[in-house]
Amino acid sequence: MSNTLTIIAGFVAKPGQEQRLRDELDAMIAPSLAEEGCLAYQPFADPSRADHMTIVEEWVSSAALDHHFSLPHFTHVAQVLDEILAEPFTLRRLTDIPA
Repeated sequence: MSNTLTIIAGFVAKPGQEQRLRDELDAMIAPSLAEEGCLAYQPFADPSRADHMTIVEEWVSSAALDHHFSLPHFTHVAQVLDEILAEPFTLRRLTDIPA
């Protein structure tokens, strides 16, 4: 049984900021995957709503995710998101269901 933490983060860009949102989220892939506790980090676009994006992440633990939140690439993107999002991003934390 796995004890990983799955994160689903949802984003809605302001009008005209859709491509910048894609670019910023794409720029987070490599540094996030390079983190010791990151198992997966994948942005997805909503094909019917260009302003909506989602990231699905998997972390070895809550501590690994908390460490991610403290790193320069995350603090940079958090500042940019404050400028380009139409509403605050959503963050869902999911854990495995015991068998």
